[in-house]
Amino acid sequence: MNLFDSADFGALHLKNRIVMAPLTRLRAGERGVPNDLLVEHYRQRAGLGLIVTEGTWPVQEGRSYPGQPGIETDEQIAGWARVADAVHAAGGTIVMQLMHGGRVSHPEIAQTPRIVGPSAIAAPGQTHTATGKVDMPVPHALELDEMPEVIEGFVRAARNAVAAGLDGVEVHGANGYLVHEFLSPVSNTRTDIYGGSPENRARLAIEVTTAVAATIGGDRTGIRLSPQHNIQGVLEEDSDDVLATYSAVATGLAPLHLAFVDVLHPEPSGHLVRTIRSLAGAPLIANTGFQSPTGRADAIALVADDVADAVGVGRAAIANPDLAARWEHDLELNEPRPHLFYGDGAEGYTDYPALAELPAV
Repeated sequence: MNLFDSADFGALHLKNRIVMAPLTRLRAGERGVPNDLLVEHYRQRAGLGLIVTEGTWPVQEGRSYPGQPGIETDEQIAGWARVADAVHAAGGTIVMQLMHGGRVSHPEIAQTPRIVGPSAIAAPGQTHTATGKVDMPVPHALELDEMPEVIEGFVRAARNAVAAGLDGVEVHGANGYLVHEFLSPVSNTRTDIYGGSPENRARLAIEVTTAVAATIGGDRTGIRLSPQHNIQGVLEEDSDDVLATYSAVATGLAPLHLAFVDVLHPEPSGHLVRTIRSLAGAPLIANTGFQSPTGRADAIALVADDVADAVGVGRAAIANPDLAARWEHDLELNEPRPHLFYGDGAEGYTDYPALAELPAV
């Protein structure tokens, strides 16, 4: 396989195998509505094989950050329709990452009376609210009779995303947010059917993805996983338990015939990721993670060596709207400006020049 070859992942057509990773940018305003900035940002990057949007909250209670977009209200759906139309007009394919933040939030941010998690254990550290830094609050531990509504929230969001014209969705089961919180024996200390054994802790990830796939089709559904990421207090430090947990997840996903499984792990060729890929039976998007961003040579090798079917790229996609063309022709790259990753304006968001806009040398 070649990184620059096209591919079909279920119903999703990728014109190359470079995937824009979901990137939190916090520019959707107080109401979480995609605006002109978001439309332009995603349109510029339609040359990538697949765009996975930033984490988008399915329900208000799942909002983690000010400026994060949602997919719950009519206004938000209409905003995402503008994004989808712009990306499609530019020849791109785009799926929405559905992200319920779980305990990684605060009532001031979510604008709800509570936040929720698998257990009444606060995430470590602090978060930023409109009034300044505050400690992470202790979440409400979801009751058994509340779980169907959590799942239904993802289902409604998936339905809304497809109604807005997006090509599919990615369930966010990674990076310390709600679905991932259930996978870890540290953040999930439940003793019911959603806790304890690896199979029980895998249950929510499987149930959410199964319900979404039943609604929009497994061929338009993916999931993101980040085993052993050990982030935001969601610790997975026992290798045997990790293998058992993610084997259970992958086995539960296999009947769905998913469009893809997106795995963030520093060793995509290692036994754990290979096991997930094999058991899930879906195309693998490999992402080596925040600490070791994937460069051109590594991306080419991962696909050529059949370690992955596609490669997820974050920072390089932020800084280079035409990254696929630059990588294919081995041309110079813009450098990302991390101090502008989060903000509310065009600077550091839609002002990175494409090759056609670079001055002649």
